[in-house]
Amino acid sequence: MINITLPDGSSRQYEKGTTAHQIALSISEGLARNVLAAEVNGEVWDSSRPIEGDATVKLLTWNDQAGKATFWHSSAHIMAEALEALYPGTKFGIGPAIETGFYYDVDFGDREFSSDDFKEIEAKILELARQKEVFERKAVSKADAIKYFEEKGDEYKLDLLEGLQDGKITFYTQGEFTDLCRGPHIPNTGFVKAVKLMNVAGAYWRGDETRKQLTRIYGVTFPKASELTEYLHMIEEAKKRDHRKLGKELELFAFSEKVGMGLPLWLPKGAALRERLVQFLTRAQAKAGYEQVVTPHIGHKNLYITSGHYEKYGKDAFQPIKTPQEGEEFFLKPMNCPHHCEIYKTKPRSYKDLPLRFAEFGTVYRYEQSGELHGLTRVRGFTQDDAHLFCRPDQVKEEFKKVIDLVLYVFKSLGFDDYTAQVSLRDPENKAKYIGSDENWRLAETAIIEAADEKGLPTVVEYGEAAFYGPKLDFMVKDALGRKWQLGTIQVDYNLPERFELEYTGSDNQKHRPVMIHRAPFGSLERFIAVLIEHCAGNFPLWLSPEQFIILPISEKYEDYAKKVSDELNNSDIRGLIDFRDEKIGRKIRDAEVKKIPYMLIIGEKEMAEGKASVRKHGEGDLGEMTLQEFSELLIKEITV
Repeated sequence: MINITLPDGSSRQYEKGTTAHQIALSISEGLARNVLAAEVNGEVWDSSRPIEGDATVKLLTWNDQAGKATFWHSSAHIMAEALEALYPGTKFGIGPAIETGFYYDVDFGDREFSSDDFKEIEAKILELARQKEVFERKAVSKADAIKYFEEKGDEYKLDLLEGLQDGKITFYTQGEFTDLCRGPHIPNTGFVKAVKLMNVAGAYWRGDETRKQLTRIYGVTFPKASELTEYLHMIEEAKKRDHRKLGKELELFAFSEKVGMGLPLWLPKGAALRERLVQFLTRAQAKAGYEQVVTPHIGHKNLYITSGHYEKYGKDAFQPIKTPQEGEEFFLKPMNCPHHCEIYKTKPRSYKDLPLRFAEFGTVYRYEQSGELHGLTRVRGFTQDDAHLFCRPDQVKEEFKKVIDLVLYVFKSLGFDDYTAQVSLRDPENKAKYIGSDENWRLAETAIIEAADEKGLPTVVEYGEAAFYGPKLDFMVKDALGRKWQLGTIQVDYNLPERFELEYTGSDNQKHRPVMIHRAPFGSLERFIAVLIEHCAGNFPLWLSPEQFIILPISEKYEDYAKKVSDELNNSDIRGLIDFRDEKIGRKIRDAEVKKIPYMLIIGEKEMAEGKASVRKHGEGDLGEMTLQEFSELLIKEITV
């Protein structure tokens, strides 16, 4: 007998060789019908694979991310089977699951392929799915694997086999299709009920431009047809909310080839919105005891050698700036933390001075590859709402919890209510990627885990996601469409204080090392604003909106009254403008709706005579006539920040 521990901590005994499917069946038939795979001692397995010893088991369904990944990886195999049936002689590269579905890299030989072929392939995939073909796992020797793919003439699988160890090679077969694969897979193809091939692109084999370009086909599948319908609706909604599209329509930002790729230009309305976010966080930071600092956009090469950034990121940075001085090199600032360490060192520090909290809206530069640039979410120059806290070891947890409070205040103020805190730890199997002692990492990781637990945060743990100098707490936020974004991060760092030899004098009159906490509630202003645009579809909270109202005079006879109304509202710190165009009022209203201006004040003869305005709200319609006092009170009540 073997002991199986389930996620709720309960333990059950089963015969050796029991499968995850059998475990699910012992709990309920309904659960067994929905199990796609299982996590066995942290590793995802086929639900049909025998468990030979004591294990911790988590049964995976469509509701688990690992369950979805297994479902989509299996779908890639079903698509490959369909392609091989429809187009004999097709060769296959790799076919992994991705965040939103799967892809397979395919070599069609001389055959032309395009999205016009999608419908035929989709139909074949569903035909194969209905046959409920079982995914069968088989261990094979390297020699037999090579022989199989030599006979098929598939040079891509032979290339993959070169890097695999004999004794660790497995094939998976469903129906007439066999693939080199480590798995896992869903029990059978019948779980797939809906499919949509999304797009086709070119991809060089192994990412090497000197090798053949393959055809990469992207797709997505679901266990219910209704879920595909919902997904396609979300895709269309996402297109409408695309921050690049709305950013142009709302005149917030632009890019210029002459300025350079990935370097955004903030237009007046976007700059005003950005500045209001800065002021909002500056006020919150001042209340929390932060001091504002400013550091240069460049730093001496030695600064980044000391911090470790040059060793880790030097090759991916902008090229050094050489000066007339022989051997002198500067870098565009990739991080603010080394500069803040030097600010700490400007004078002796005592234990009574700590914690010190230095904050800066610091612009940094990183040479992202051109193919990875994407609107404001991936740029080469961006401004971090950066701060570094220097504290005693006994202050770390309390300071960390205060930072959590600040991050949650930012999220609440901007309507991000659905989030998970990701505890990002180092990879225990590859410590060479990180700097610092095991003891420092243990202390830092413990502080984060305990602080998150004491604040009652919903958390997940991810190994290998830590920064090279310390673990962190990353906030994964779901937007209005249910998409996940990483916004806001807090990091505990015992290592940079050592590298920069930071000290304070303790109560024992001895020298001690402070601990650093890195934090950025927005992450970067550029990325945060991009996510905010898509989250609220450009309908910003009233306090943040570039214009809170627009006055629409019916004709030029009422322009003087419109100016008087505008002046009164502006004097009450309510922002707006007047539409002086010689257009019909219906056109003015439509244009104001497109620009997503929160309130419209329509002014004609009656309104002018009574000292009022007819008020319309964006997306809601007519609110009736109001005096300026009533309108001001309405807006002030809505502005909560």
